[in-house]
Amino acid sequence: MSLGLAIVGCGKMGRLVAELAREYGFDVRAKFTRENNLRDGAIVPEFLRGIDAAVEFTTPEAAPDNLRRLAALGINTVCGTTGWYEHLPAIHESVAAARTGLVYSPNFSVGVNVFIQAVAHAACFLAKYPEYEAWGWEIHHSAKKDAPSGTLKKLAQEIRASGYNRTLTLTANRAGAHPGTHEIGFDSAADTITLRHTARSREGFARGALRSARWLAGKQGVFEFREILGELN
Repeated sequence: MSLGLAIVGCGKMGRLVAELAREYGFDVRAKFTRENNLRDGAIVPEFLRGIDAAVEFTTPEAAPDNLRRLAALGINTVCGTTGWYEHLPAIHESVAAARTGLVYSPNFSVGVNVFIQAVAHAACFLAKYPEYEAWGWEIHHSAKKDAPSGTLKKLAQEIRASGYNRTLTLTANRAGAHPGTHEIGFDSAADTITLRHTARSREGFARGALRSARWLAGKQGVFEFREILGELN
């Protein structure tokens, strides 16, 4: 039996999630856009009947209210929007109070999350060697709203958390239709180490979000995608 899915945000990511939903046992029964969900106007019980989960890809300004409203209505949600994480403590409280579930991440690509772990491991090792300085660089399509992206910020956060506390320069480019490349480098007078992840399309992000929505069924709590990566299939 299919699970009912709501798509909150029908941009490129939302449309791709809708296209792939049936492969993961979902039936898309509601779609909320900027036009029909002005000031959360459409996220109400009458439009969420038969909905088991929601996938939210909107904007940093809209996401916190969307997440609070969905939690209050008992809808477990996967959120791929970035740039709103200063609201995360309040969202934790809303999800806990509603006894619902939320999976969030700056990036739902399995490959990117493995890449983040590889970068953290390298940073932990090179933190012991003062001759190495680090940089982070990315390029995304020109429509991407945040720069640097949530993924590049997460990479920098993991590098710092690994004990690397020297120079770390971040740069971001926006051009064309590029789905996303992230690069972390460590440089010394003797050599350069470069780690890079290149997305070929948005499909990996959409599939990760749908896997998360299926995993989240019947669960309570707030989870980051990387925490549940080993439990997905």
